[in-house]
Amino acid sequence: MGERTMENVVAGKPMNVVWICSDEHNKAMMGCTGHPDLVTPNLDALAARGVRFANAYCNNTICVPSRASMATGRYAHRIGSWDNSTPYTGEPPSWGHRLLEAGHEVTTIGKLHYRSVEDDSGFPDQRISLHVVDVIGDLFSLIREEMPVRPETRKKILGAGPGESSYTRYDRGITEEAVRFLQERAANPPDKPWAVFISYVTPHFPLICPEQFYRLYDQERLEWPKQYSFAERPMHPVLEEFRRVWDLTDELPEPVVRKAMAAYYGLCSFMDAQVGQVLKAIKDCGLEGDTLVMYTSDHGDMAGKQGLWFKHTMYEGSAGTPFIMAGPGLPEGVVNETPVSLVDCFPTILDAVGVSQEADCAAELDGQSLLPIARGEAQPERTMFCEYHASASCTGIFMIRKGRYKYVHYVGYEPQLFDLEADPDELRDLAREADYADVLAACRRELYAVCDPDEVNAQAFGYQQAKIEENGGRAALIEAGYSIPYSPVPEQFR
Repeated sequence: MGERTMENVVAGKPMNVVWICSDEHNKAMMGCTGHPDLVTPNLDALAARGVRFANAYCNNTICVPSRASMATGRYAHRIGSWDNSTPYTGEPPSWGHRLLEAGHEVTTIGKLHYRSVEDDSGFPDQRISLHVVDVIGDLFSLIREEMPVRPETRKKILGAGPGESSYTRYDRGITEEAVRFLQERAANPPDKPWAVFISYVTPHFPLICPEQFYRLYDQERLEWPKQYSFAERPMHPVLEEFRRVWDLTDELPEPVVRKAMAAYYGLCSFMDAQVGQVLKAIKDCGLEGDTLVMYTSDHGDMAGKQGLWFKHTMYEGSAGTPFIMAGPGLPEGVVNETPVSLVDCFPTILDAVGVSQEADCAAELDGQSLLPIARGEAQPERTMFCEYHASASCTGIFMIRKGRYKYVHYVGYEPQLFDLEADPDELRDLAREADYADVLAACRRELYAVCDPDEVNAQAFGYQQAKIEENGGRAALIEAGYSIPYSPVPEQFR
């Protein structure tokens, strides 16, 4: 494939796809979002030559179900992926299956978090892949009623600081493999456009950050997380249960918080540097003119805001994701406010490489191609959807984003409602304000148009209880303890 020309831009010629995915990257943590502290020159440059979707969401706020949705273009409850013990096994078909059927080459490099490399996932060319532990995943977190406190999660924050971990070593290895792959493709291009999924594990915990990136941040000058203090944070009972299980009901000392923030920010910058090497390889190999580059993360991280850490919740820091696209035929330097989500990636990839989407989109997929939206073509308003049924959640959690409003539904508990245009930091919950009763009711109807939350919640708990019994019962799982603080990387990077 040759250099970019006006002819292939105008004609919408099929493109290669390079999908770069990080893990647990808060969408606000980039320089291009206007963050006062973050140093991310490579993602900023990608946004400057493409489109940044300012209102992008994951469809599940934990790794395994989110990645199953990303692979299949379907919401997690539709495919029975509830938690980190229900990985993708190859059914229903992935975007990889669809490309392979049409004769396109598909490669993955890095973290997938599916069940096994042995499964027919639609990705036969998996390079240094990471999957769930022992093809089973996290069984301890199946326990969602009368949950035991997990002090090891508190230790993840207390242990933040400079250094190297298996995750930073793995990401460097992913970058090296990705650069080799791009050089190979440039030297020996297939007859049809190809796709590669390059998937990093940072800035996911552990908060151990290489020294040069950790030192980028003056801890004393970092912007303090909003609503962190005990007096300010929202005290919704479901959120309080998260804090109890994570052993984080109190306020951590300010130096601990600042150290954790510096480590997380530093890991964002470290990951950005890896992305920069991949983007440079794309350019150096002459691939920019016929390649769509997508950057996303599988979910975000709260990083202390609202007194919360990790992912799991429906706040913007957790459910929101970065999403940048650049390539032929797309405008440059555009911030698109249209809400989008990760289930849109499947049809976008098919659209980019020139594979027919008619059967998929009409009958099965929950998303749509983002290329027309990125080009500025008018589209009907859509409802964004996210859900959570996993670690430390005492009930099913569902989110709807419709226009300016976000509605969070907790089965059996009071909901939350935010006006994201007036209150982007989600500091004012409108759910109990009489003036918003009609908005609340309309959002609830939107949720029920997607699924019945009571029914889905019952399905999740029913599956998890059956799996607990299959594995010796609650007492046996508690006695075994929580043994998977982080999914282990391939042996050569440990």
